[in-house]
Amino acid sequence: MITTHSQDAASVSGSKAADQCSVAAEGPVKPEFDPKSSADPGAFPEGGVAAWCTVIGAALIQGCGFGYLASYGVFQDFYTRQYLTNETPSTISWIGGINIFLVSAFSLVAGMLFDRGYFHYVTIGGAVLQSFSLFMLSLTKRGQFYQILLAQSIGCGIALGLMYVPSIAVLSHHFHRRRTLAMTLAASGSPIGAIIHPIMLNNLIKKIGFAHGVRISAAFVSLLLFIACLLMRTRLEPPKRPTNYLVVAKGAIRDLPFLFMTLGLLVSQSGFYYPVFFFQLASIKHGNSMTFSFYSLVIMNASNLIGRMSAGLITSYIGVPKSMTIATFACGVLILGMTGLGSIVSVVILGVLYGYFSGIYIALMVPLMTILTPDLSQLGARMGISFLFVGIASLFGPPASGALLTSQYKWWIPSLFSGLLVLSGNVLFVVMQLVLARRDRAIRRTSAA
Repeated sequence: MITTHSQDAASVSGSKAADQCSVAAEGPVKPEFDPKSSADPGAFPEGGVAAWCTVIGAALIQGCGFGYLASYGVFQDFYTRQYLTNETPSTISWIGGINIFLVSAFSLVAGMLFDRGYFHYVTIGGAVLQSFSLFMLSLTKRGQFYQILLAQSIGCGIALGLMYVPSIAVLSHHFHRRRTLAMTLAASGSPIGAIIHPIMLNNLIKKIGFAHGVRISAAFVSLLLFIACLLMRTRLEPPKRPTNYLVVAKGAIRDLPFLFMTLGLLVSQSGFYYPVFFFQLASIKHGNSMTFSFYSLVIMNASNLIGRMSAGLITSYIGVPKSMTIATFACGVLILGMTGLGSIVSVVILGVLYGYFSGIYIALMVPLMTILTPDLSQLGARMGISFLFVGIASLFGPPASGALLTSQYKWWIPSLFSGLLVLSGNVLFVVMQLVLARRDRAIRRTSAA
C-alpha cells in the first residue's frame, strides 16, 4: 500500500489489477478524460513517494474524521443512559445529526477553496479545529446538552467538513488510472478509525471517566492529524479561472445521471445512519451484556473495513454504479432485518452483514461522483454540492429515528422507517443506471455513424 510505483516489484502486478479495476469501475462514462480538464492523464505519476504518502495522510484524516463520527454510537449510548438522562434519545441524536450535516455543508465551502488552491490552509485549519473541539468536549459537564452540542456537533462537524473533500479530491492530482484504488484505500481509514475509537472510548470512559477518556482520545486524534498534514501534498496548479459554482450546479442538474445519484444519496442517507447511532444501545436494551455490547460497533466497523477493501475488486467485475446499487439494496434490507435484533447471534450477524455492505456503499460514493464528473476541474465543486444534500438528509434522519424510537424503545418503527428510506434511494440508483445505459447506447450509435 505504501510502496512507490517504481521501487516495489509487487506494485507492478498490483497496478495491472488496479488498472483493470479502474477501467471496469468507470463503466460506460466516456471519455475518461475531458479535454477541458486541468491535466493530461498521461502525465499522472500513478504512484511515487509523494502520491502514496498523500494516500496515507488522507486515510489518517478519514480515520480521525468519519472514523470518529462512526463511533458516535458510543456517545449516543453513554449520553442516553448516564450523561444526558434529562434528554430523550431523539434530542440526543441531534448531536450526531448536526455533526453530519455540518460535515456535508462545509464540504461545499471546502470544495470551493480546494479548487482555488487552498488545500493546505483548509486541511490544517480543519485539523486544528478538530483537536480543539475534542478537548473542549472533555470539559463539558453532565446534563449540559448545549455544551456538548457546541463542541461535538458544531466544532467537530465544521472541522471534518473542512478536511473531508480536500483530503479525497487531492488524490486526483496523483492518480488517474488508479484513482478508484487510491480513493478506496484512503476511505479505508474511516473503518479502521471506527474500530479503534469505540474500543478506546468505551474502555477509557468506563475506567477513568468521561473527561479524562475524551481528553486522551483528543490527544491521540491530534497526533494523527498532525502526521496527516505533514504527509499530504498537492501536485497540480489551481485553474487560472476559479470554478463558478452556479455554473457547476446548473450543469449538474442537467446531467441526469449525476442528478439521480445525488437524489439517491439524499434519500438513502436519511436512513443510513440509524445502525451507526443506535446499534450499541439496541444491543444493551435487548438484554445483551455490557461488555459484548461495547464491541457491537467494533464488529460492525471491522466488517465495514472488509467491505471497503473489497469494493475495488467488486467494481472490477461489475463497475461502480452497479456495485453501489447492490450495496444500497442490501443495506436497506438489513436495516429492515434489525426489527428482529435481540440475541447475541442476531447482533453479530446483522453487524457483520450491515458493516460489510455499508462499507462498499461508503467506499464507492466518491468514486461514483468522480466518474460522473468528466471535467476534473469541477470535482471539488460537484462533491461539495452532492455532500450538501447528503448533509440535509443526515441532519433529519437520525433525530427522526430517535423520535420514532421513543422513550419506550419501540425498535421496529425506526428500523422500518430507515430501511424503507434506504430502499427508496436504491430505486433512484437504478434509474441512474438506466440513464447511463441509454447514454452509452447513444455514444455507440454516434461512434458507429
